Amino acid sequence: MKGFGTNEEEIIDVLAGRSNQQRQTIRGIYEAEFERDLVEDLKDELGGKFEDVIVGLMMPPVEYLCKQLHAAMAGIGTEEATLVEILCTKSNEEMAQIVAAYEERYQRPLAEQMCSETSGFFRRLLTLIVTGVRDGLSTPVDAGEAKEQAAQLYSAGEAKLGTDEEVFNRIMSHASFPQLRLVFEEYKELSGQTIEQAIKHEMSDELHEAMMAIVECVQSPAAFFANRLYKAMNGAGTDDATLIRIIVSRSEIDLETIKQEFERIYNRTLHSAVVAETSGDYKRALTALLGTA
Repeated sequence: MKGFGTNEEEIIDVLAGRSNQQRQTIRGIYEAEFERDLVEDLKDELGGKFEDVIVGLMMPPVEYLCKQLHAAMAGIGTEEATLVEILCTKSNEEMAQIVAAYEERYQRPLAEQMCSETSGFFRRLLTLIVTGVRDGLSTPVDAGEAKEQAAQLYSAGEAKLGTDEEVFNRIMSHASFPQLRLVFEEYKELSGQTIEQAIKHEMSDELHEAMMAIVECVQSPAAFFANRLYKAMNGAGTDDATLIRIIVSRSEIDLETIKQEFERIYNRTLHSAVVAETSGDYKRALTALLGTA
């Protein structure tokens, strides 16, 4: 970054190939060595979507998600799809970290801000998730309870006129993902329909999106994120914010599996899709994170 111009390729090589922990160490040593904040220097030198990728990589993962949540609720209107993507896909343990980091960063509880930005049963579901009611991953799966929960979902939806959203919200926000997997199997056994079909018939708008996100993540988080990436790049224009957020935030979790699922579902590599939709240093940074085609 010294002198006139910036060596973007060098920046990509140094940062994209390292783990987040290593990037935090580099940031600390940079500051000790040059008495400057690496992130601020990067912001000064870079611009546009390329800057968004690099600055995103420099943030600790939980802080990065908090920033994304905050941005989704800032200003006029709310990006409900971003709230769904981040909140409905997390275990209770992950949710607790996000809630703590959010309040520390923004001096306002996440649940409080979210309540002012959402409404109805959608707000109720997200509030339940954020307040940490979901059973932890250490909670044993209970087959008897799964049968009972499946019956409750059936009674609250297909078996009656109208829908009791409160029952769907309670079960979808309280049961752990392994427990829900069992509930969905029991539901199919009981009703002859998949839970997705039931949700499609019974729900609409944001609540439908949130419920479907939970179902997809219970079955395969990688397939859920592969679908989101496909939608971000499909049709006219590109939803760059979603593209960046998923690739950056999943880069050390399951990006390899997401790549495999993307290719399996859409019959083309994620790498080739990203190359077709992006350009310049922005493209180079994303493809560096994706690794080999």
